[in-house]
Amino acid sequence: MPHGTAVRVSAVLIDIEGTTSSIAFVHEVLFPYARQALPEFVRSHDANPAVRAELDATAAEAGIDPHDVDAIITTLIAWIDADRKATPLKSLQGMIWEDGYRSGAFRAHLYPDTLPALSAWHEAGLPLYIYSSGSIHAQKLFFGHSEAGDLRHLFSGYFDTTSGGKREAASYHNIARTLDLQPERILFLSDIPEELDAARAAGVQTLWVIREVEGRYRLDAGADSPHPVITQLTDAKIERLD
Repeated sequence: MPHGTAVRVSAVLIDIEGTTSSIAFVHEVLFPYARQALPEFVRSHDANPAVRAELDATAAEAGIDPHDVDAIITTLIAWIDADRKATPLKSLQGMIWEDGYRSGAFRAHLYPDTLPALSAWHEAGLPLYIYSSGSIHAQKLFFGHSEAGDLRHLFSGYFDTTSGGKREAASYHNIARTLDLQPERILFLSDIPEELDAARAAGVQTLWVIREVEGRYRLDAGADSPHPVITQLTDAKIERLD
């Protein structure tokens, strides 16, 4: 991001994994916890209407008998192993993670620059929104049980795959319509260039967060990118556009 250059927008849309928080926390803590707990959770909550709805959605998406609990569990485990962004799986994972957060089994990791940046943007009057492949419920749990405490007051709203896939331009059009904003009045921050490409194709402004410690991309990868690059959230200069 050119020194001294500020982005002027009416809303900031923020990714979680690799942007505000460590990829390792998701893949080494949250996913294994859900994978281990899922079979018993499904069997013991099969009659819960909220759980049943997601099991039926899983069966419909996989083309299996909605009454075959074992087959549904096998499908969900396979989706976890494949890191599939299936909405019913994300919803069930959120329910399972709630148990873990509330029991104190873990707290959500944040990079050291995350809270200072979010707090500064919030204090500047910028509405902040999360857009993650994890369910909205899981997002609220994440920021409600972070290492820095309950941060949900910093956010004006949340978006997940019910708005569409993060690598699809239509998703960002959907979000812009929901916010009643022109896409160019929104800034999206992510560590994944394909997500940023989709956002830019929809007219949304973008910032690529390259955290070399994660090992996904090196800083020089952004040299020829259409997306301005920052290495920490506090590097972003964002002004509110009324």
